[in-house]
Amino acid sequence: MRLDPDGLPFIGGALLLALIAGSTVSSAWAIPLVVFGLFFAFFFRDPERVSPVDEHNVLSPADGRVLVAGPALADAAPPGAWLQISIFLSPMDVHVNRIPVSGRVARVQYIPGRFLPAYRPNAGSANERSEVWIEHDGRMVVARQIVGVLARRVVCRVQPGAEVRAGERFGIMKFGSRMDVFVPADAEIRVKVGDAVRGGETVIAVLHSG
Repeated sequence: MRLDPDGLPFIGGALLLALIAGSTVSSAWAIPLVVFGLFFAFFFRDPERVSPVDEHNVLSPADGRVLVAGPALADAAPPGAWLQISIFLSPMDVHVNRIPVSGRVARVQYIPGRFLPAYRPNAGSANERSEVWIEHDGRMVVARQIVGVLARRVVCRVQPGAEVRAGERFGIMKFGSRMDVFVPADAEIRVKVGDAVRGGETVIAVLHSG
């Protein structure tokens, strides 16, 4: 199983402490640290995904459960008319994030903020977050990584100007969080509240030609 590189310090640190504890104190002290190391390996797992091939598809950028699927929440969306799909990630979900739509990265913006529970409606506008704006055929799709109570850091590995493909990895959110996707108002949403989605595989919306 592939692991996200941001997880290696957590996994290695836990196993190193387990080794030290086991050799200097007792195996009883090492066991909980080994368990932590295994949890970190599980959390930072990065499975391969096969993405549907259709340039009009908007793919889920994360694993999780759909919280919002419809008109953008008041004060949550960027300026303009948008539809919103929000996905909540539990600590058990894969936290590697994937590009939702093919195109060119027009903007990457980090916005400091609070650490409210990620499932709250106002978390998208109040919490610390990172936004990736992708231009696809002259239209914009925005993927917003949002921290939560446990997820205190988002990692975004794309830069403005990059050409990206739907389903490619672009970052990770640590220890429970939320992902918002904003699509043009005339897009067709393909998921509903409560649906379970898989990053890079589930089609959450379809774009129409501008």
